[in-house]
Amino acid sequence: MTKIIGLTGGIGSGKTTIANYIKSLGVPVYIADDEAKKLLYDAVIQEELKVAFGETIFENGVLSKDKLAKIVFNNAAKLKSLNSIIHPAVKAHFEKWLENYKEEPIIVKEAAILFESGSNEDCDAVITVIAPLDDRIKRVRSRDNISQEDVLSRMNNQWTDEMRAKKSDFVIDNNDLSKTFVQVDEILKKIVNH
Repeated sequence: MTKIIGLTGGIGSGKTTIANYIKSLGVPVYIADDEAKKLLYDAVIQEELKVAFGETIFENGVLSKDKLAKIVFNNAAKLKSLNSIIHPAVKAHFEKWLENYKEEPIIVKEAAILFESGSNEDCDAVITVIAPLDDRIKRVRSRDNISQEDVLSRMNNQWTDEMRAKKSDFVIDNNDLSKTFVQVDEILKKIVNH
C-alpha cells in the first residue's frame, strides 16, 4: 500500500523547493497550495466565494486574489470561511490524484496548513520544514513582492514551527540547501525501509 507522506512548513520555509527536489527523485508529489489556487477559478467555488465574500473580490468578473488575500489574512473568521470552501475541494482532488499512484511505495502531499486543515490525519508520516524567520521573510517578500507586514500577517495565521515540529515525525532544518537535501535523502530512506 502506498505511504502518504505529509510535507509542511510555514510560509517561506522552503517546502516547495524540497517538494521539487523529492519530485526530481521520481517520487510523485501533490502540491496542495497550487491545486487550491487552481480551484479558486472553478465555477462552483467562485459562486461560493461570492456568497461568502461578496462581489467586491471580483474585478470585471475576474477573481482578484489580492483583494481576497487582503480580506482573509487580516481576519481569522474570514480565513476560516475561505478554508471551509477550499479544503473539501482540495481533499477531493487529492483523492482522485492518488488513484493514479496506488502502485507507488510513497507519495508526498505538500501543504502549508497540513495540520490546520486536518490533512495530517491521512498521512503515514509528516515532515516539517523549518528555517530562520529572517530568511523566511526575505524569501516571501522577494517571491510575492509584498511588504514585511503582509508576510508577518500571513505567518500569524499559520501554526508556529514549534507547534508543527511537535506533531511531526521528522523535522528538516532548511538553512543550507546542500545539507537540507542530505536530510531529505536520509528521511526518505527511513520511510521507505520502515
